[in-house]
Amino acid sequence: MRREDFPILEDKVYGKRLVYLDNAATTQRPRALIETLTDAYYHHNANIHRGVHHLSQDATQRHEEARQKVADFINARSAKEIIFTKGTTDSLNMLAFSFGEAFVKEGDEVVVSQLEHHSNIVPWQMLCERKKAKLKVLPLDKNLLIDTTQLNNILTNRTRIVSIAQVSNVLGTIQPVEDIIRLCHQHHIPVCIDGAQSTPHLNVDMQSLDCDFFVFSAHKMYGPTGLGVLYGKQEWLDQLPPAEGGGEMIEHVSFEKTTYNTLPYKFEAGTPDFISSCALAATIDYINGIGRADIYDYEQELTSYLEKQLSTIEGVKVYAQGKEKAGAVSFNVYHNGQLLHPFDVGTLLDHQGVAVRTGHHCAEPLIDYLGVPGTVRASVAMYNTQEDLDILITALKRAIEMLI
Repeated sequence: MRREDFPILEDKVYGKRLVYLDNAATTQRPRALIETLTDAYYHHNANIHRGVHHLSQDATQRHEEARQKVADFINARSAKEIIFTKGTTDSLNMLAFSFGEAFVKEGDEVVVSQLEHHSNIVPWQMLCERKKAKLKVLPLDKNLLIDTTQLNNILTNRTRIVSIAQVSNVLGTIQPVEDIIRLCHQHHIPVCIDGAQSTPHLNVDMQSLDCDFFVFSAHKMYGPTGLGVLYGKQEWLDQLPPAEGGGEMIEHVSFEKTTYNTLPYKFEAGTPDFISSCALAATIDYINGIGRADIYDYEQELTSYLEKQLSTIEGVKVYAQGKEKAGAVSFNVYHNGQLLHPFDVGTLLDHQGVAVRTGHHCAEPLIDYLGVPGTVRASVAMYNTQEDLDILITALKRAIEMLI
């Protein structure tokens, strides 16, 4: 599916055809994005919002049109609900600080799940340490999905927010976030969804999902690095204090008192990455031009094919096999009951031109729960092919032969 639109895939690694299967970490970029970046630096580069000259007005318009395009892409009610950040991690840190300052007190509780990425654990831990609050953890069920049956046992009248991933970055499993949001809202508890792994694959819809906050990164959905989004319902964002101070996020400043700007600008201190926002807009156009439903269906075929092929290799254990996934498949290899270290497997695959991710994937609590030092993760994108996966399988068999 449009592999030719991604120039880096023409490169070779160790003289071999590049098979890039590390898309959950970052995707490759289409020509449309690269050309937009170049054009923006050549013809539209001026600081935005504060200039009266033509170039600044032009750059400002492009930046705000990009914000509207993001709002439309995730079906937010208003572009005011779209805050540009540096990425998912920055979005979660910003939210944890702002929400914590406004709503979390000593003895209160924040809930995450067993499978979260570190960036959806550590900022909340830091908040709990600062406020003397408690971090509580939703367990997993036997299918490695968040156990929604335990939610009523976890939530109390001191629960202030629940923050969970829609798709596990390790397992690729699509989590039952709709059920969790509905149950939390019955208790008037807001929910933040980590959409870093879902936004590149699923048709995320804020009005249908009805979460209170949603975060994601551009670079995981074929967009530029260093740019992310924090979506929040306007009624929540209006209540939160800004996480950072500086230019643009203010209305008036004096040494006695500062008043803050309106949404979304009160959360965007300093000069935003107005070049990358234009590139993200071009990426969204590119994705919409192909069709998110078609991308999802194609990636589902690839994921199913990969799991089927892995199951034919003796000693390979696929985690959450057969569950609905969005792009990623994690596995390990055993020989005579002994684990072949995932780092060794990944290194040998790399020397055959196959790029996968190995280790704990910034989700140590989940990896500890699985009882392994790490996994090998192969993650697909729209430009991957069954041929890519066949090359992976052949390379994996050779790697196993070399390690046993």
